[in-house]
Amino acid sequence: MKIRFGYELTYGYAYQVPMIMMLHCQPAPGQRLLVPDAMRIEPYAPAAFYFDDFGNTCARFIPTSSVVSVSTDAILDDPGLPEVEAWDAAELPVHELPHDCLRYLIASRYCETELLMSEAWRLFGGLAPGWGRVQAICDFVNRHVTFGYRYARPTKTAYETYQERTGVCRDLAHLAIAFCRCLNIPARYCTSYLGDIGVPPVDAPMDFAGCMEVYLGGAWHSFDPRNNARRIGRLMIARGRDAADVAISTAFGGSVLQSFKVRTELISEAQAMDLLHGGSALLAA
Repeated sequence: MKIRFGYELTYGYAYQVPMIMMLHCQPAPGQRLLVPDAMRIEPYAPAAFYFDDFGNTCARFIPTSSVVSVSTDAILDDPGLPEVEAWDAAELPVHELPHDCLRYLIASRYCETELLMSEAWRLFGGLAPGWGRVQAICDFVNRHVTFGYRYARPTKTAYETYQERTGVCRDLAHLAIAFCRCLNIPARYCTSYLGDIGVPPVDAPMDFAGCMEVYLGGAWHSFDPRNNARRIGRLMIARGRDAADVAISTAFGGSVLQSFKVRTELISEAQAMDLLHGGSALLAA
């Protein structure tokens, strides 16, 4: 299947402000970019690209105007299958984990394992280790936390989400990640594109989606405490210990996000061919 995806973000600045953007996708095996997600900066500003410590692609630039639009418009070829379930994937003892997994076991800015340790073991310590226990964590978080954009705030942590029982997708992911780490299961935060493919459409503007990946059976697997379902067409953007590591934009000075648009939609083969041969403009259709 073909998925058209992209974004258009507009920022206002009082003066030239160095920016870092983390918006380049990371296709999974089986996914293929037919049109790459090249970043456009208008008015033009030269950008430098680099990989951070987590392997994410970052773009840095200095705006040349008081109002700047950053956008992309791309097409993904996706196999059209739900995310894999691996119920036989086992938890590994800490001493058998790869070195690069160990940082996903400790507390981070938004995932205070020390505050949730006793609750994690009370709630999930008696369950059989493995995929089923991680799924039980997602089931609990999905039931325990009421989703709503009005509950969002940039400083909200996993412990606060547990206490307040409200949040947005990143808050549910942080809580599930913290519970996993308390049980010595490596878990990391992810940003992604996720359209309403194979599910009823949601009556809300499209947004980026926060989820998590958990290390089981010698591989990383995606879990989504917010939707709590294996979804079709998820496209990862960035990974880190928590949301602090994968901010879509970081401004080193005063800036205001003036508009925010995200597109993730299933298109036909004919539409994909038209766009490939005729070009496209984000959100023009």
